[in-house]
Amino acid sequence: MMKRTQELLVFLVLALFYKATGMKQPCCKPPQPADCGSFCLSWRLAVEANNVRGWRTVPTQCFLYLQTYMTGGQYDRDVEFIVDEITSYVNGIIPSDDGKDAWILDVDDTCISNVYYYKGKRYGCDPYDPSAFKAWAMTGGCPAIPAMLGLFIKLVNSGFKVILLTGRGEETLGQVTIENLHNQGFLGYERLILRTAAYKGQSAVEYKSAIRKKLVEEGYRIWGNIGDQWSDLHGDYVGNRTFKLPNPMYFVP
Repeated sequence: MMKRTQELLVFLVLALFYKATGMKQPCCKPPQPADCGSFCLSWRLAVEANNVRGWRTVPTQCFLYLQTYMTGGQYDRDVEFIVDEITSYVNGIIPSDDGKDAWILDVDDTCISNVYYYKGKRYGCDPYDPSAFKAWAMTGGCPAIPAMLGLFIKLVNSGFKVILLTGRGEETLGQVTIENLHNQGFLGYERLILRTAAYKGQSAVEYKSAIRKKLVEEGYRIWGNIGDQWSDLHGDYVGNRTFKLPNPMYFVP
């Protein structure tokens, strides 16, 4: 409330100054509370459609909007809707007997959630802090995303080889990630692939494209590829279909 009052006072002083001096006012206006929800909805839609790229933080005026979206039920409903679409697609595929029908799933905010961590970072309004995120990941406390856990189980039980592909570092986060996934019910996957030193410095698109290329060369048929970042789904050998889960909290190039 105090911040809002200060903004209005500054705007009023500037308006009186421009009127007194005859100078032309710049084309701007103070943020209006009634407009914030509309702006933040448009911003989130642009992010999910990959029209806004390379952003480092969520606009500060969208903190409450993001908090409501991520924890008020809409995020969960959006994920469930997408999972229903994936399930319809899966039901139309008959896996072969050679064990090479694969699905690729990202890990963070695809299988397991970091929403609790990002609550402390104002849902992405604060800059990314690699040390703090590593400390959080080392706790092994990321909960499963319920709809995605259900889909994972369905894929495994249907005869698909589920390959988990993550940008987490193998040396530092390998064992804790395995334990976190197992504790949350992600059992029976074909392989968990973490970033090794050989891929250090590569973008997510480059790294994941290289891994998918190797999988295809091993004979895997990638029926589907699921991730919360566009960098999970862009590049080479992306699979027959890609599915983007919502994540307006951070951007991975």
